[in-house]
Amino acid sequence: MNTRPNNSPAALRPTPSPVADAAPAGNSRGVPPRHPAEQAQTPAHPVTADLAPPAHPVPADPATSAHPRQATNTPRSSSAAAASATGGVAGRRTTKLLLGLGVLAGPLNLVVVFTQAFTRDGFDIRKHAGSMLTLGEHGWIQSTNFVLTGILVILGAAGLKRAMGTTAAVLLTIFGAGTAAGGLFLPDPALGFPTGAPEGQGSWHGAAHFAAGGIGFIAFIACCVVVGNHFRRTSAPQWAAASYVTGAFFLAAFAGIASGSASETLTLGFWAAIVIAWVWLTATLNRFRLSAR
Repeated sequence: MNTRPNNSPAALRPTPSPVADAAPAGNSRGVPPRHPAEQAQTPAHPVTADLAPPAHPVPADPATSAHPRQATNTPRSSSAAAASATGGVAGRRTTKLLLGLGVLAGPLNLVVVFTQAFTRDGFDIRKHAGSMLTLGEHGWIQSTNFVLTGILVILGAAGLKRAMGTTAAVLLTIFGAGTAAGGLFLPDPALGFPTGAPEGQGSWHGAAHFAAGGIGFIAFIACCVVVGNHFRRTSAPQWAAASYVTGAFFLAAFAGIASGSASETLTLGFWAAIVIAWVWLTATLNRFRLSAR
């Protein structure tokens, strides 16, 4: 028996696999044929389609999104907000400054008036109103005091308008203008002051002094009512009551002095009303100054 291996080319050829022989015709890889509908959906280059990376949506750039106007306006909005913040700070400082100047009016007026009232020869607070200090040799001091005080009140009224509203500011402006006018239009001498001056002369500037003072005082009384209403609406009953009482007391005192009576009680009552009015105005403007926003 010959046991040598058969190394002929025919013997070395691989034997066909039964599975391969069982593969259906028409597919050399042995994969079953697909349905015609599935073949229609198969891409023309299956290898390329299989190797392509999955499609991931690219995040949109906010600056080039579907709303370019909104993206473009973003820096402008930031600038506007910064400008608004700066304007708010500057506006608050302006309001505080104006109200602070108004706060100075009362102390300035009272210090100058009472300093003269107790140092001027022939002046008696039991008989003479403070406006008569504008007469005589040193009358220019009180005239200047009235003008400066009136200007400070007007500036305070401008701050009050920014902090509260227009009505009270207009009324306070009229009061300030009347105060300044009282220093420009001098009253007539009366009741022995200035010493030796003739009395009973009804001059035009005396009438203008009285008219300016009267209009200013009425505006002040109305301002007390308006501010009192504001305090009442903003849950500040004590400030509202102080405003109403100040206005009512000033009205009664002014009516008494305007009657022409030389009563010491009425004259001292008017002095008290003047002091209360300036104290109220100083405290009120300072309250608005501290709470300015």
